[in-house]
Amino acid sequence: MEEELQSLRAEAEAALAAVSGPADLEAFRVEYLGRKGRFSGLMRLLGQASTEERPRLGKLANEVKAVVEGLFNARKEELEGALPAASPVGDLTLPGRRRPAGGIHPVTQVMDEVCAIFVGLGFAVAEGPDVETDFYNFEALNIPPHHPARAMHDTFYVDEGRLLRTHTSPMQIRAMEQASPPLRMIAPGKVYRCDSDITHTPMFHQVEGFMVDRKVSFADLKGVLSVFITRMFDAQTPIRFRPSFFPFTEPSAEVDIGCVICGGKGCRVCKQTGWLEILGAGMIDPAVFAKVGYDAEQYSGFAFGLGIERIAMLRYGIGDIRLFYENDLRFLAQF
Repeated sequence: MEEELQSLRAEAEAALAAVSGPADLEAFRVEYLGRKGRFSGLMRLLGQASTEERPRLGKLANEVKAVVEGLFNARKEELEGALPAASPVGDLTLPGRRRPAGGIHPVTQVMDEVCAIFVGLGFAVAEGPDVETDFYNFEALNIPPHHPARAMHDTFYVDEGRLLRTHTSPMQIRAMEQASPPLRMIAPGKVYRCDSDITHTPMFHQVEGFMVDRKVSFADLKGVLSVFITRMFDAQTPIRFRPSFFPFTEPSAEVDIGCVICGGKGCRVCKQTGWLEILGAGMIDPAVFAKVGYDAEQYSGFAFGLGIERIAMLRYGIGDIRLFYENDLRFLAQF
């Protein structure tokens, strides 16, 4: 894969040199840097690399992507500077009208940063369908039809047996069905629930992560999440694990960090506790392993899930989640 990354970089450089106009530049962006472009396709192959090689290859992939994006932006500036000046019309002493430059949405920025941290820890990235079956979204995750935990999810049903996924955890089942341990993956994507207020939206983004191998322990889970939190926020950020319940993990925990608004002193945002919940996690329940044919006596694993909007709100001090989706340029331009 290292050779493929270097080859992709060389091809991108040659393709950029041949770009002669805005149309060619946009075609290059779609082919190499688009969501379904060649670089994204190559990133999905990280899951086939060995556990030892993934951190190094993930770092190399991020470096190659940064180089290609830098070359793309430089070429874009060159082409814009080479455009012929407009014919003088009207009062030339008036200030020019500058076209506003677009930017990456803050939720996408945080999603990319979260994924980069876990890729650096050796996790592969997997994506799955937004429309899921009841089996993958609920039953295989130890949430049968009459389980009380279904009340936790206000679900958008498409038809009988199909629904808009309420979490990205179904990718855990799909991945384990297709491969044997060891596995170390994250599944970012959109999820949907019937909920809307200052802290909830009907559609939001989530990252599910899991690791399965021999002798995986809760200490491994705490280690991975602690590294993630210190890299996402600050090395001095207080962290605590609280016992909780999730149908597909046992034991389960919710993870809190010291309030980033008041520094742990207590405020309205943290409800005077000095703590803010950021994610849920736990050891994968043996009942989930049974659904995919794994031997729970031989393997163990952990899983966690976090909301990207929640992380973004804490990262940037935003009090209303709906601001992310109102398309107010005065708000978005700050990022």
